[in-house]
Amino acid sequence: MTIHLHTWDTPNGRKISVALEEMGLPYEVHSVHIGKGEQFDPAFLKISPNNRIPAIVDPEGDGGKGQSVFESGAILLYLAEKTGKFLAPSGPARVAAWEWLMWQMGGFGPMPGQVHHFLGLENEADRRYGLDRYHKETLRLYGVADRRLASVEFFAGDVSIADFAILGWAWRHERHKVDLAEFPNVKRWYDAMMARPGVARGFAVKLAR
Repeated sequence: MTIHLHTWDTPNGRKISVALEEMGLPYEVHSVHIGKGEQFDPAFLKISPNNRIPAIVDPEGDGGKGQSVFESGAILLYLAEKTGKFLAPSGPARVAAWEWLMWQMGGFGPMPGQVHHFLGLENEADRRYGLDRYHKETLRLYGVADRRLASVEFFAGDVSIADFAILGWAWRHERHKVDLAEFPNVKRWYDAMMARPGVARGFAVKLAR
């Protein structure tokens, strides 16, 4: 049955469209216009109580009664468990996927997101302080990723949900003022991920209306 993806064209939204394409799951996009405040609609809050995109509804979940899932990391874990894909069943590779997924959720998303915010401020004093603080941390996180990718091809060894999560934000590297040439291992990984047909389809699908 078709999974219902409630989302918008953001890094967190793209994580899920990429994962769904890579996993070969049928899905239907329901655009939630966050610029118009549609994330606060009562119907959406029933499936995403934190009023954030993305969220999914899987009609096959919970024994056919239907299962909603909010938070992009939780969605990735749910889809990986549902399909048995992109998450090792046990061992160090499974732990690594968890680790790097949580690394993205806790830092490599919130920090670049703050860069996006402060770049848009008109007050130069406010802009300067925030941009300096969060851009430095964003660069540090790219350095962490670069060191990891010096020893492995993908974050958990093989391609995993951690790569989909991190890619959603690395896709916006130009927006948060990062030159991937300064992080050659990240660039190698980014180019390899973006060359995957499923990833290409995940970025091509229309999420906004």
